[in-house]
Amino acid sequence: MENKTKVSKIKISTIIIYIFLIAWAMTTIFPLIWSILNSFKDRKAIYSNSFSLPFGDLFSLDNYVKIFDNYDIISAYKNSFIISGTVAVVVILLSGMAAYVLTRYKFKGKGVLLALLYAGMMFPIYSTIIPVFRLESAWGLVNTNSVGAHLLSVILPQIAGNMSFAIIVLSSYIQGLPVELEEAAYMEGCNIFQIYFKVIMPLSKPSFVTVGIFSFLWSYNDLFTQMFFLRTKENWAITVLLNNISSKEGVNYGMLFASVTLIVVPVLVVYLYLQKYIIKGMTVGAVKG
Repeated sequence: MENKTKVSKIKISTIIIYIFLIAWAMTTIFPLIWSILNSFKDRKAIYSNSFSLPFGDLFSLDNYVKIFDNYDIISAYKNSFIISGTVAVVVILLSGMAAYVLTRYKFKGKGVLLALLYAGMMFPIYSTIIPVFRLESAWGLVNTNSVGAHLLSVILPQIAGNMSFAIIVLSSYIQGLPVELEEAAYMEGCNIFQIYFKVIMPLSKPSFVTVGIFSFLWSYNDLFTQMFFLRTKENWAITVLLNNISSKEGVNYGMLFASVTLIVVPVLVVYLYLQKYIIKGMTVGAVKG
């Protein structure tokens, strides 16, 4: 009798969880799908048949043709991938080495560094943007004609903004790795860099991939920093271009839906392709003991 009661409670809790998940999906996934479907309709069709599937006479590629004709989408994509890719790679390299040192070595000031690390996650980017702007102005990275300097002016603060999160995630994972593996490598003649690159990094691959993906996506979607530093059309990232399209096109919802689709689809592809690494990287460190 007790077992039946437990089973019924488990079923009820499972049903409640699924109800909440379905409700969440309806409020997040459905609007995205609706926007993508309406991006293949013209303005009149959106007003009159916004919930119809874009088949037959409703289907149109005019919105995408207009965007590619009137805006430099390819250049914006290129700038976005250069910025986000650089941020992800540098964050992986620097945060991994910092996490390894903080996890495996004892030194004076370690507690202060850890406190500053956690404190760094508490300050929003808005509170540091003016000092960063003045610092980069002194370095000659802003108000210049160099495309590389403009991109670097976005890359540097985004790297700094991702470091605290990345170090914390990697530290929790590395701490769960057996020290005996590093000792065995040291006995075989490996130095600290060989141990890190040949032992720690391969074993921590899920966490490194997770950090890289989150850093890439955060950089890709960071409209505030990109709008602040990327002032000219040649330097615009894809999110800045979307903001420009939104301000120019106004109530031309077909163009707006098409521009949103062009921005969101690459992110979805990256996430769907690498989601197994994200889940493994965020959970495997928590079950090590």
